[in-house]
Amino acid sequence: MAEVSFHEITKVFPNGTTAVDALTCTIADGEFMVLVGPSGCGKTTALRMIAGLEEPTSGAIAIGGKVVNGVSPRDRDIAMVFQNYALYPHKTVLQNLAFGLRQHKVPNAQIVERVREVSSLLTLDELLDRKPAQLSGGQRQRVAMGRALARSPRVFLLDEPLSNLDAQLRTQLRTDLKQLHQRFLTTTVYVTHDQVEAMTLGDRIAVMSDGKLLQLGTPQEIYRRPANVFVAGFIGSPPMNLLSATAADGRVHAGDLELAVPGVPAGELVIGVRPEALRLVTDATEDQAMQVRTEVVELLGHETIVYGSIRGQNVATAASGAGSSLPSGRAKVIARLDARRQPAVGETITLAMSLEDVHLFDAKSGQAVARPEPLASRPLAGS
Repeated sequence: MAEVSFHEITKVFPNGTTAVDALTCTIADGEFMVLVGPSGCGKTTALRMIAGLEEPTSGAIAIGGKVVNGVSPRDRDIAMVFQNYALYPHKTVLQNLAFGLRQHKVPNAQIVERVREVSSLLTLDELLDRKPAQLSGGQRQRVAMGRALARSPRVFLLDEPLSNLDAQLRTQLRTDLKQLHQRFLTTTVYVTHDQVEAMTLGDRIAVMSDGKLLQLGTPQEIYRRPANVFVAGFIGSPPMNLLSATAADGRVHAGDLELAVPGVPAGELVIGVRPEALRLVTDATEDQAMQVRTEVVELLGHETIVYGSIRGQNVATAASGAGSSLPSGRAKVIARLDARRQPAVGETITLAMSLEDVHLFDAKSGQAVARPEPLASRPLAGS
């Protein structure tokens, strides 16, 4: 059993920076867990504490039910893949793959068998006599993964292993990693700032910010039911549209967007709608719709991304930033539309949505409030 548990783990560096703050979660045996968040959120520090490269200031880390605080990295039966490959430049691919096994005094016959299996699995057979300087970035990363896999560790740790690769290689290696996990079912903890990697790789995702765990769930749970404004703005590409709103008498007002939500608590809110939840309609009087002035159009072949504006105010998050080139009083709205309809810049279009795709958050705490029921709503005229 290789369950990994954090129990109220806190890490404070000597300069007073709290990198991880009271982290508690359990990674099940055989699970692929992704820690995701912006730079400085504490995800890599959490990974390094599993590996034994950092000691927690307080709390306990357990692997397989045994607390490993104070246990050396060598004795934790883990394998780690780093962002910068960390290969031995003077050794061949074959020697790099076998290195960890030799360090653990594995018999030669088993080393040959394990290296042959991993080399074949990762299509490295033709590269065994080469040294790292003779390999491409994708080949080096496959060697680094192979070296870790060859040891058959209880826990597999990956620290942003794809961030130095180009987009095509990242896509290919994401597929390779998924297939490797499905084959070996090794407990895996993967750190990334790329939410696309998190969504495609993880059995579950832990979203972190400022050292805190903000939400833990499956990719679909995180995407469909974000727990707070930060998660809503961070997960999704393009990011969720987040608008300042007020609620009164069962209605939510967000500039040019107005929705009927009986029972919604009065006060300041944030309303969120994902770009893919918006659809282009021709009837400007349709319920749950708003008129949007087209500002920028991106033609991507298979889809069209429209950046428009309405009267209102955006809510800035760590993902969206605070900057905007729109005039004061105008809010940016992003829509992901079918490629067959390409609005012209300056054109006013009508975008509709379903109330089940609308998210409401408390403006002060940032926490999600009750989802609106599918009741009638109406747009405000004008743009």
